[in-house]
Amino acid sequence: MIAPQDLVHCTEAIRHGSRSFHAASKLLPRSVRDPALALYAFCRLADDAVDENREKAAAVLALHERLDLAYAGRPRNAPADRAFAAIIDGFDMPRALPEALLEGLAWDAEGRRYETLSELRSYSARVASAVGAMMCVLMRVRARDALARACDLGVAMQLTNIARDVGEDAREGRLYLPLEWLSEAGMTPEGFLRAPAPDAEVRRMVRRLLMEADRLYARSEPGIAALPLSARPGIFAARYIYAGIGAQVRRAGHDSITRRARTNGSQKLGWLMLAVLRAGGSVILPRSPVIFARSLPETEFLVRAAAQDAPRATDWSDTLYEALARLKAQDMARESGLSRDAGRVRETA
Repeated sequence: MIAPQDLVHCTEAIRHGSRSFHAASKLLPRSVRDPALALYAFCRLADDAVDENREKAAAVLALHERLDLAYAGRPRNAPADRAFAAIIDGFDMPRALPEALLEGLAWDAEGRRYETLSELRSYSARVASAVGAMMCVLMRVRARDALARACDLGVAMQLTNIARDVGEDAREGRLYLPLEWLSEAGMTPEGFLRAPAPDAEVRRMVRRLLMEADRLYARSEPGIAALPLSARPGIFAARYIYAGIGAQVRRAGHDSITRRARTNGSQKLGWLMLAVLRAGGSVILPRSPVIFARSLPETEFLVRAAAQDAPRATDWSDTLYEALARLKAQDMARESGLSRDAGRVRETA
């Protein structure tokens, strides 16, 4: 059980760090809302630890240690860590899910870029669909079809975020647009990052991201109807709030270089009301056959890991270890380079 003081800390972290999820969480039943806030607080902590740290490799390696301690039942003495350890214990959280998130953060720390939309979906699966699958676990939903649709929703949300943040990411030296799209437009990654501009080709790429997100938002909806009735309004709300961000990007002519799409309180209130109506309609409408659609190839590993009949992993995955090993090597190479530079400075002094 999550300690009350730890839950207060997690709630405040989400109130300031993820306004969209905080708004949607108001419609979740307390039995889901409290652990969900704790889950998002830990995920937010992990994301910020990498995103805001210049020593990204070291930050990911430190997160690996924190996650290992939480699964060993000896969490670091911090509210988010203690709360996440309580979630692991109370919900039998498959470790493959948070470690998928950690792998995605490791990819960020590596500065990885993505050649195709499929590779971008693989990244989105790790940093967003893994969280969607963990939300299903918190709702005690482990059916494969429902998990597949939750993963669709996660990828859709992440693609929306990427479409919104193209300019902001570029100014930080980050690039998530598929490289083959840039190549087709006669652009190079270095050229784009050097002078990002909302020209027609870049706007077209943003539009393609949002079209893919819309396709996955539509695929995700039958999965929401498979969740407990009390949880449906909150998840519908998350779906509409994030899709609303994409709508704001469209209204800006798909320019996410010179402006950043934002939504306001009245818009969120409207989406919350719509979510309640859609949740009510899900009770009487027939089940959509889309619920049985095959999971995305890029998210299938998450569905398998979270399913009720999945074997419980007892160790970290090989792919995560490989990512951490690459980061460690990268870190050692950087430190070696710094040492050589310092030596040269001393020699010339």
